This record gives sequence, structure tokens and C-alpha cells, in this order.
Amino acid sequence: MFPAILFYMILFAYGIVIGSFLNVLIYRIPKKENLVMTRSHCMSCGYQLRWFDLIPLFSYLALGGKCRKCKEKLSIQYPLVEGLNGVLYLVVFARYGLSIESLLYCLLFSALLALSVIDFRTYEIPIGFNYFILALGLIRVATDMEHWTEYAVGLVAVSLVLYLLYRLSNGAAIGGGDVRLMGATGLLLGWQRNVLAFLLGCIIGSVIHVIRMKVSKQGHVLAMGPYLSLGVAISALWGSEMIAWYLGLLGF
Repeated sequence: MFPAILFYMILFAYGIVIGSFLNVLIYRIPKKENLVMTRSHCMSCGYQLRWFDLIPLFSYLALGGKCRKCKEKLSIQYPLVEGLNGVLYLVVFARYGLSIESLLYCLLFSALLALSVIDFRTYEIPIGFNYFILALGLIRVATDMEHWTEYAVGLVAVSLVLYLLYRLSNGAAIGGGDVRLMGATGLLLGWQRNVLAFLLGCIIGSVIHVIRMKVSKQGHVLAMGPYLSLGVAISALWGSEMIAWYLGLLGF
């Protein structure tokens, strides 16, 4: 029992450290800032953060959510992204244990989390995230060559339809980043779970979008990235069981 608890504690710590890096990506990529050379600093006063200001979750709590120097309130995004990434890692390993799937899906979930926040704010999915997920898909194929055709079909099963919709609507119906995202995730998940992920994303996005319009009393441009990402996450974790259940209802 103790080794398992220790393992999950280390895993969560690793997850929140990666989550801290995700916050850097979320802030700097839309601004096209250097990811390596620019030191972390307060967005209000420019105070350059010291190492003890950068401990994921704990520094935010110790400082009461405020800058050490100017006392300006820090965005709640920082601890939320860090903590959520840590929790997602725990969920993935609880589902798949020590396996290649756990490694790939943890990295996938981190990429989905970062691109979702960026897309929600800017209505654009940086292409680097799609390339990263595509690379994960290539690793998945290389480690499961027996089912390579399922992954190959997954690359185009959803994305090809979305690409045609993108071209016919001149980008009004769907964004190019969404098309690339579903292609990359299809290579990683396979065509069945990727179709499920897309359907789940559309349903979740439609429901939340209607609620947002009702609450705010105004229309919103729909950023699909966060909802597609949620659909992908659900399908990656439980898609096989959901598909088997549905086919069972149909008598297959």
C-alpha cells in the first residue's frame, strides 16, 4: 500500500510541475515570447520570480495568490492548470497502470489542457500542439503495429470530413486547427474512439454553448478546441467500454 501511495504522490508532483510549464506555454505562445530565454516575471510589475516563487501550487498558496513585490492578485489559472494536470496524471495511471498508454495519454492530456486554454482565449490552436500529438500518434502506431490500420484510418476518418467542411465554408463552419487536432488524435486513438471523441465534443460544446448564451444574454463565438479536447480525453479513458456498451445495445 505505501509504495503505491508514494508512487501516486510522486506522480502528482510531476504532474503539477508539468502543469507549471503549461502555464508558461499558455501565456507566451500567443504573445510569441521566447519559451526558454525569458525569465518568469510578474505580469503587473515585472518582478522576476525567484526559485521559491515557482514551486507549483505551494508558492501560490504561500503568497496568498498575490505577487510577492507589488501584491497584485495573481490569476487563478496558475494553480488550476497545475492542479488539474496533476489530477489528470493520477486518473490516467489509475486507468492504465504502468504502460505505454499511460505515458502517451499523460502527454496527450497536458497538450489538450494547454491548447484548450489558448483556444478558449484566442480562438486559435497553435499548430505546434497538433504536431506534438501527431508525434504521440506515431509512437502509438510503432508500439502497436498489429492494429496499425485502425490508427491509419483514424488519421482521416474525422479530419477528412472536417477538412471538406472547412473548405466548403471557407473556414466559417470549422477551424483549421480543429481539423488538424482531430487528425492527430485519430492517429493516437484509432478511428472508432476518435469518432466517439468528436461526437462527444460536439454534444458537450453545443450544451455548454447554449448555457453560456442563456447566462450572459449574448452570443458567443464557439471555440471548439476545449470541447473536442474533452471528448478526446473521455474517449481515451473510457471510449472502448462506451463503444462496446453501445454496440451491445444494438445486439452486436
